[in-house]
Amino acid sequence: MQATAYTYDPETRTGSVLLDDGTPVPFDAAAFDAGGLRLLRPGQRVRIEAEGQGPDRRVTFVTLQTF
Repeated sequence: MQATAYTYDPETRTGSVLLDDGTPVPFDAAAFDAGGLRLLRPGQRVRIEAEGQGPDRRVTFVTLQTF
Protein backbone atom coordinates (compact mmCIF):
# COMPACT_ATOMS: atom_id res chain seq x y z
CA MET A 1 0.00 0.00 0.00
CA GLN A 2 1.22 3.53 -0.65
CA ALA A 3 1.04 6.53 1.66
CA THR A 4 2.71 9.88 2.31
CA ALA A 5 5.07 10.50 5.22
CA TYR A 6 3.32 12.93 7.57
CA THR A 7 5.44 13.15 10.72
CA TYR A 8 8.80 11.72 11.75
CA ASP A 9 10.90 12.06 14.90
CA PRO A 10 14.53 11.05 14.18
CA GLU A 11 15.33 10.59 17.88
CA THR A 12 12.63 7.98 18.49
CA ARG A 13 12.33 6.82 14.83
CA THR A 14 8.53 7.05 15.14
CA GLY A 15 5.97 9.01 13.20
CA SER A 16 2.90 8.71 11.05
CA VAL A 17 1.84 8.45 7.44
CA LEU A 18 -1.25 9.68 5.63
CA LEU A 19 -3.15 7.16 3.58
CA ASP A 20 -4.42 8.41 0.23
CA ASP A 21 -7.84 9.04 1.80
CA GLY A 22 -6.21 11.37 4.37
CA THR A 23 -6.30 8.96 7.30
CA PRO A 24 -3.25 9.26 9.57
CA VAL A 25 -1.69 5.97 10.70
CA PRO A 26 1.18 5.82 13.22
CA PHE A 27 4.35 3.78 12.95
CA ASP A 28 6.83 2.79 15.63
CA ALA A 29 10.60 2.34 15.56
CA ALA A 30 10.27 -1.36 14.69
CA ALA A 31 8.28 -0.53 11.52
CA PHE A 32 10.80 2.15 10.57
CA ASP A 33 13.77 -0.16 11.16
CA ALA A 34 12.12 -2.99 9.18
CA GLY A 35 12.19 -0.81 6.06
CA GLY A 36 15.92 -0.14 6.27
CA LEU A 37 15.52 3.63 6.17
CA ARG A 38 17.92 6.08 7.80
CA LEU A 39 15.83 9.23 7.43
CA LEU A 40 12.30 10.18 6.42
CA ARG A 41 11.01 13.61 5.43
CA PRO A 42 7.36 14.66 5.57
CA GLY A 43 5.85 14.62 2.09
CA GLN A 44 7.85 11.66 0.80
CA ARG A 45 5.85 8.87 -0.83
CA VAL A 46 6.32 5.61 1.03
CA ARG A 47 5.28 2.00 0.72
CA ILE A 48 3.78 0.52 3.87
CA GLU A 49 2.40 -2.67 5.25
CA ALA A 50 -0.24 -2.32 7.94
CA GLU A 51 -2.34 -4.50 10.21
CA GLY A 52 -5.60 -3.94 12.04
CA GLN A 53 -8.65 -1.92 11.12
CA GLY A 54 -10.01 1.50 12.01
CA PRO A 55 -8.43 3.18 15.03
CA ASP A 56 -6.40 0.01 15.79
CA ARG A 57 -4.61 0.10 12.41
CA ARG A 58 -0.85 0.44 12.66
CA VAL A 59 2.03 0.38 10.21
CA THR A 60 4.35 -2.64 10.52
CA PHE A 61 6.75 -1.74 7.67
CA VAL A 62 7.63 1.55 6.00
CA THR A 63 10.10 2.17 3.17
CA LEU A 64 10.48 4.61 0.29
CA GLN A 65 8.23 4.16 -2.73
CA THR A 66 10.29 3.50 -5.83
CA PHE A 67 8.97 3.39 -9.36
